[in-house]
Amino acid sequence: MQLIALCLIIDSLCVASRLAAKPQMGWNSWNTFKTNFNQSTIEDTASTLVSTGLARAGYKYVVLDEGWQALTRDSHGRQQPNATKFPSGISYLAEYVHRLGLKLGIYSDAGIYDCGFYPGSYGFEEVDADTYANWGVDYLKYDNCGGFYANTVSPQERFLTMSYALKNTGRDIFYSLCQWGNQFPWFWADQFSDSYRMSGDIKSSFNSDSSGVCKTAYCLNTGYAGVSVLTMIRKMREISAFQAPGSWADMDMLEIGTGTMTEFEEQTHFSFWAALKSPLIIGADITKISSSSLAILLNKEVIAISQDDAGIAPTFLPNISVEGSVQVWAGPLSSQNSKCVILALNYGNNSTEITIPWGQIPTLQNFKSAQLKIRDVWAEQNLKTTGMEIKLLNVSSHQTKLLVLSAVQR
Repeated sequence: MQLIALCLIIDSLCVASRLAAKPQMGWNSWNTFKTNFNQSTIEDTASTLVSTGLARAGYKYVVLDEGWQALTRDSHGRQQPNATKFPSGISYLAEYVHRLGLKLGIYSDAGIYDCGFYPGSYGFEEVDADTYANWGVDYLKYDNCGGFYANTVSPQERFLTMSYALKNTGRDIFYSLCQWGNQFPWFWADQFSDSYRMSGDIKSSFNSDSSGVCKTAYCLNTGYAGVSVLTMIRKMREISAFQAPGSWADMDMLEIGTGTMTEFEEQTHFSFWAALKSPLIIGADITKISSSSLAILLNKEVIAISQDDAGIAPTFLPNISVEGSVQVWAGPLSSQNSKCVILALNYGNNSTEITIPWGQIPTLQNFKSAQLKIRDVWAEQNLKTTGMEIKLLNVSSHQTKLLVLSAVQR
């Protein structure tokens, strides 16, 4: 019996690897609209993904978060959309999105109810999976708010049940867990999901957390915690090494374009989400987004770091960082001639100079400086090195210098 269970898990992992070879990209309704969205919201957003170039850049999933459902199941026990919000139904919406070259995502919960007391999928996993597949759904965000109604069964078992149900539909449906880092999912969720949340919900703030938020990955904040961008980055120090193709630790949706951060802060936000291989799921109203925020989301060089073939996240380097002031991260790249990515963040209150000794970057120890070209991604220029170090002058408060080092072609 144990051997059969192991084979099933391995088989499920193969599916996850195929669907999640690289971190997923798209848009989700929750950050901006909460439950206040409808068919027109989704149609407008999908068409805007195309018209702005976001779809072409890789943002392909359009995800309906909580609020699409009716408060009760139909007479056959199936989930059904709110007929007022979605008069044409979900099948129509899937067809609309697919015609644009995009994919449709939907939301449910591993409990009897979801966070807003709409019907959850506990006990209805096969029925709901078949319903989503028949509608043409391509992505499931699966929450755990209603889990306390089903706590006689562990989260792992409830999540695994839905994983099998999705697989058995015969349709490729990306499986994204949303259990807020509870029970440290980086140790187990990759066995049957394509991505998993590693923390409580993000807050649209660069460095101001809600009350009670703790700073590390190994703490017990769950649910709607109100985690700032800076704290989410801090939490990844302990778990970035778990990132790998097949299932991705999800730092939650992007708050770029929500109007709460400076341009440097939004660049930092995007730099770290991309480099740390978090899914890139836009949370802003893209029909009203500013040109500067849109340009950040469209930056091809940053997206290339996210979608790098190696799928390895950078590591925090404490020996050349200064707690409370400067963070330096570095990791390997493998696409085309790229060899290394370095992130140098000034999270202090004043401009500063950041020096990065060549020998302190593990990825570079087999290279001489003359063998590599250093690209400052946000400045769109190449940098010079003394041969022993990279010196970054006048790095502004909350600015990240994002550097890509590539092999020099001779």
